[in-house]
Amino acid sequence: MKFFKYLFWILYRIWFYILVAMPILIMFPILLISILKESWYPFFFKLARIWAKIILIGMGFNWKIESEQTPEKSKSYMFIANHTSMTDIMLMLVSVKNPFVFVGKKELTKIPLFGFFYKRTCILVDRSSEKSRKAVFLRAQKRLKTGVSICIFPEGGVPEEHIVLDEFKDGAFRLAINHHIPIVPITFADNKKRLSYTFFSGSPGIMRVKIHDFLLTDNLKVEDTKALNKKAWNIIFKQLQTFNE
Repeated sequence: MKFFKYLFWILYRIWFYILVAMPILIMFPILLISILKESWYPFFFKLARIWAKIILIGMGFNWKIESEQTPEKSKSYMFIANHTSMTDIMLMLVSVKNPFVFVGKKELTKIPLFGFFYKRTCILVDRSSEKSRKAVFLRAQKRLKTGVSICIFPEGGVPEEHIVLDEFKDGAFRLAINHHIPIVPITFADNKKRLSYTFFSGSPGIMRVKIHDFLLTDNLKVEDTKALNKKAWNIIFKQLQTFNE
């Protein structure tokens, strides 16, 4: 019985990588055109959402999104969520319709095909370099001026399996305060169960998403960063506890 379970997990994970690559190969010419100009990014974002849906549906995932507040089309936001799975990127793309740019680690650029477009559309950060972290603010400012939003997984990486929610880095909150954009906390309940970074794991099923009320930053100063960080962490942590009850 164990043999068949492990065989399923191996094939399931291989199927995931096939699903990641296949739509990119099929849409490659259109994707390539869509990244030629920064002003065409919203079109690239629509294609990215199609890519994400193909992967999630193909893996047998059924997402269920509950929203306390809905982002307005004409506004920019800072989207944040807990980070537990390789499917977090796809679920974020499906959950949010407003075009946004990921701020993510540069190591992902090494992934074949995916890395090619990731490098050209996302704001990359080398977490070991202070200079790189500071440059993120300038690149984010440039992108926000074009009308798009920003998305950051504030844990700064995927925590160990036993950690429910790791501490948040301050970057996302400082950026939001500096640019006076609302923070949108989002809780992913089931991604670790569906497909975590543990190789022998994963299964089809539901992926619950909770989009929380926005945290406004209009009247906040840089000194309020830590308090805002903690407030957002508490919202997501409490929701994770509710999901697990």
